[in-house]
Amino acid sequence: MMLELKLRKIGNSLGIVLPKEALAHLKVEEGDTLTLTEGTENSVRLTPNSEGFDRQMAVVQDLMKRYRNTLRELAK
Repeated sequence: MMLELKLRKIGNSLGIVLPKEALAHLKVEEGDTLTLTEGTENSVRLTPNSEGFDRQMAVVQDLMKRYRNTLRELAK
């Protein structure tokens, strides 16, 4: 699915409005929480929160914090 969306002013912020097709594809509805993550080459990924996702992200962030130096060396 490829959609071209325009940024719109919403109060003092900018936002996008997701069309019905995108909401159906994501299987989300009003009030659901979505997560925006950084992708490769200046891209982002939008995913619905699933059960346990917040817990998994907390574990990953903790590991990244504890092993920051090790991960930095491995990335070289």
